Amino acid sequence: MAISILTRTSDRLKSLFSRRPNLFIERLIEQARLVEEGTDALTSYMKKPNNKNATLIREYEKEADEVRRIMIDELNRTFVTPIDREDLYSLSRAIDDILDYAYSTVNEMEMLKVEPNEYLREMADMLKLGAEEVHLAMERIENHPNVADSHAIRAKGIENRMEELYATAIADLFKNPEDLKDVVNMLKLREIYRHMLYAVRSTEQAGNIISDIVIKFY
Repeated sequence: MAISILTRTSDRLKSLFSRRPNLFIERLIEQARLVEEGTDALTSYMKKPNNKNATLIREYEKEADEVRRIMIDELNRTFVTPIDREDLYSLSRAIDDILDYAYSTVNEMEMLKVEPNEYLREMADMLKLGAEEVHLAMERIENHPNVADSHAIRAKGIENRMEELYATAIADLFKNPEDLKDVVNMLKLREIYRHMLYAVRSTEQAGNIISDIVIKFY
């Protein structure tokens, strides 16, 4: 009987002092997961540019947008948050931008009738890696903040590689155009490359905010 009372008391104390899950971190993890899956669909599209893969990207983008809307609504209805609401809002927006640019990339490729090339496939692979690092960082930020920060740093490192690839792709694109058709194609591809560059920059931005949160709150 005494052991039973002690056990119940111990359980109550554990329940009282255990850290409650951070609702906003959970929302950001869900958002980051959808973004990672959306960028995976983008890599598939760059290998096989068909309606199925394009539709998948659009569906992930819509789902991620809905998670963001819910989080912002919860943020607006919460008086005290465990992390600055500005940081939560900014991080959610940066994560959202990753998939928004992936979505707009596919839209413009379809509208402008641009076929994927090796540069775009490599850019999509880099974007997927960046999205994976952001997702891993969000999964670990509460219980293993230093590990989360290491993933954020990796996401930022991928952006540096993307800058180099983008410069190489642009230089190669503007080599010796032969006619007006080549010029038009160059202009189309330049816009698509820019979308991919901005997408990877968004992973860097998310990584920067995650590192700031780790420093300030963990």
